[in-house]
Amino acid sequence: MGGKAMLHFQSVPWFKCFIFHQFVLLILLLSGLKESVSWDVHFSSSQESSISEMAAPPSSGIFYPIQISPSMIPPYPLQNESSSPMYPDFPPTYVPLLTGKCPVNFSAISSILTKTASDCSNMLAPIVANVICCPQFSSLLHIFQGFYSSSSDKLVVQTAVASDCFSDIVSILVSRGANITIPTLCSIKSSNLTGGSCPVNDVATFEKIVNTSKLLDLCGTIDPLKECCRPLCQPAISEAALRISGGQISIDENNYVVSQSSHIDVLNDCKGVVYSYISRKLSSDTADTAFRILSSCKVNKVCPLKFEQPVKVINACRNVVAPSPACCSLLNTYISGIQKQMLITNKQAIICATMFGSMLRKGGVMANVYDLCDIDLKDFSIQAYGPQVSGCLLRSLPSDLVFDNSSGFSFICDLTDNIAAPWPTSSSMQSLSLCAPEMSLPALPSSETAKNPGSRRVGIERFVPFFSFFVLSALLLY
Repeated sequence: MGGKAMLHFQSVPWFKCFIFHQFVLLILLLSGLKESVSWDVHFSSSQESSISEMAAPPSSGIFYPIQISPSMIPPYPLQNESSSPMYPDFPPTYVPLLTGKCPVNFSAISSILTKTASDCSNMLAPIVANVICCPQFSSLLHIFQGFYSSSSDKLVVQTAVASDCFSDIVSILVSRGANITIPTLCSIKSSNLTGGSCPVNDVATFEKIVNTSKLLDLCGTIDPLKECCRPLCQPAISEAALRISGGQISIDENNYVVSQSSHIDVLNDCKGVVYSYISRKLSSDTADTAFRILSSCKVNKVCPLKFEQPVKVINACRNVVAPSPACCSLLNTYISGIQKQMLITNKQAIICATMFGSMLRKGGVMANVYDLCDIDLKDFSIQAYGPQVSGCLLRSLPSDLVFDNSSGFSFICDLTDNIAAPWPTSSSMQSLSLCAPEMSLPALPSSETAKNPGSRRVGIERFVPFFSFFVLSALLLY
């Protein structure tokens, strides 16, 4: 089975549309003088062969269509999966076969199910799991748990039917185009619906113990710009969970749990009950917005990328004081490998860059090799290779995948962080804070800055506020 993926860069208003077989996309973005760039991944179904074709770079011209090989996409996460490329197709939908044992009218929460299926679309789920799919799937389960208990005094799903309900939820999502491996990708099980070891699981007891008016006031409307650094809802949820857990857990001034692991498990189970109560009292859309904001605060605190020990990079860069082709080449090769793991947010990129820089400093690399080798924040997320660099950093605020019949799935990439990666001042990560008042991003690089030997980038960079990432049908995986 063969096919080609075409990656188009378009700049308006100077550039005419390109026609690639039967698909034509006209991109109209920000008004005024702002430039915009879109990634369009097209495929041809008119030709088939027994050999998959790797795309070749364009012959010339910065605005010519750029072919991109499937090597930019991370491998499919399932073991025993064929390594041959899977060519795109619009997600099929069908009527799911349910167990019939879950006493819930799923049509009442159809909209949130559809949104989750879109955010966890079959081909894209592995690369957006951390920042889009799993936060949305977790939000769905909290909302389902509250919806399930809305006609009773319970705040949890009965253990006897939890597995069936969880299975039905996944079946519905898959029938609407979601990835069947969502539970594995997100490490979520049916037991998350049952309240686990939390001693309180009914409304009456919950409302006797918890100041519910305070809880709903702080979590009913959350400021996405303030909650992550000056939280109000998160401490309220932790306090409520602590109260219904029996109060056997202590929390320090930094809102960290100080107790044994078994007590932490109880607290986490009780947090699920608190989420269920909030879901019960708020509309599905309001609850979903709140839960996604809380998830974004959590995921933006850590770097989700996995780093192997950069032994070769350390050996080549340990004694450099000026741009070195050998050092930059190995550094770019290493970063090209981690780029393929997933899409990350701008804040995660800062943490990842600092973490990797700390690893290099521990190995004896004292010079700022990010600056010497022209490494940007966007280099830590999935890239497109060509005359014009087009990395994608998602916004730190909650994002969603959007599907339409003409362009497929799309999401907005925030390129305001198209800036040099921050080099750590020490080998320690303890001093890094994205909430400190004095914390600011590095300055934008000059477009006239000459690129150093060993760097992937070619030509002059342009500052691009936003661009859309359009995927016709789905991404190629191998």
